[in-house]
Amino acid sequence: MGKKLNVLVLGSGGREHALCYGIAKSDKLAKLYICPGNGGTDTVAESVDLDVKDHLQIVNFAYDNDIDFIIIGPEAPLVDGLASSLRAADILVFGPDREAAQIEGSKGFMKDLCREFNIPTAKYERFSDATKAKEFIKLMGAPLVVKADGLAAGKGVIIAQNIAEANFAIDDMFGGAFGDAGAEVVIEEFMVGEEASFFALVNGANVAPMVGAQDHKPVGEGDMGPNTGGMGAYTPTPILDEAMTKRVMDEIIIPTANAMVKRGMPFDGVLFAGLMITETGPKLIEYNARFGDPEIQAIAMRLQSDMLELLLATAQNRLDELKIKWSDDVVMNVVMAAKGYPIAYNKDTEISNLEVASAPDNITIFHAGTKRLGGNIVANGGRVLNIVAAAGSVKAAAQAAYDAIDNIDWDDGFCRKDIGFRAIAREDKQ
Repeated sequence: MGKKLNVLVLGSGGREHALCYGIAKSDKLAKLYICPGNGGTDTVAESVDLDVKDHLQIVNFAYDNDIDFIIIGPEAPLVDGLASSLRAADILVFGPDREAAQIEGSKGFMKDLCREFNIPTAKYERFSDATKAKEFIKLMGAPLVVKADGLAAGKGVIIAQNIAEANFAIDDMFGGAFGDAGAEVVIEEFMVGEEASFFALVNGANVAPMVGAQDHKPVGEGDMGPNTGGMGAYTPTPILDEAMTKRVMDEIIIPTANAMVKRGMPFDGVLFAGLMITETGPKLIEYNARFGDPEIQAIAMRLQSDMLELLLATAQNRLDELKIKWSDDVVMNVVMAAKGYPIAYNKDTEISNLEVASAPDNITIFHAGTKRLGGNIVANGGRVLNIVAAAGSVKAAAQAAYDAIDNIDWDDGFCRKDIGFRAIAREDKQ
């Protein structure tokens, strides 16, 4: 089988807990570290305190601790070029270089790539001047979508129902509401359809499809209220059937991988496509250069293949060797967030009874914004817990997840009660 590997995962959220959960099951693993981790990751990995902005510190830790493989979880270190620094130090890494990470780090870069290589997406224009942006809005009419160009933690997207809302979004972004991310904006046509997420492992022109999922971004039931980092997700999603998945691969993912090679910045890692499934087919909303959160928590529970081997094969350009196996279950992740999220919320509120909630075999709880304080688990962020349930249908998975949530004692927490509502409505009709 060869040498077992020492692995370091970078990140602190539910995504990284889910990745560690999968990696920890691998026969290829010797020791697993996470930096910085959270209140739940210590059950599967050893936490280390490093500054991911200090690339040399990460490199030195890898050398000193015989780290064979580093997996970068969040987008910010990728856009900051950490993967480039690790490769320069001859350290095997999962995640794209700085140049390729622009596919998430700049919405304008992504849209221009689509325009150049005929990848289906919404019509758009880019602006760094508020007056010109507002002139375009007046010309285009509403509804439309206003996006901060840079990273804004999933919150820099405003769907404007009228011109006044669009103009307010422009003033907000250029006024610094999203920091440097809003120094340039992208204004897009409003696409009609159903959103879905799709994931593929990519190494240059080599691509291995994973699966689709459906995320629920708005904070309130019925997809109402402000956008969040994601309030829940389930996989598989009926809208991405075999025929639609083939179209996504042929029309969006493969052309993108080839386009990045032609641009001289081959992508290496996971491409996460946010899609709109329209009457005429799939269109790209945006790309992310890392696994989706909350999607990966559900995907990790469905995955029957060796998670570490998938990531390794990507990094070592062995994607043609992969045969990815999945459970037939539907898996749902319901996010528990702190009251007030995504605006203002309290930290350090105590959470208990997690052992009882996670006791059933089909329930796994991934921690996101938690920490250990005096032997207790307390909230340490906006999105705090991921309650993940596997079952034979979307409706049954939802029931199992919400039953588990009923067993959690956390007065300051809340969740959306309707994750998977579109798919459940489809099941009820059948």
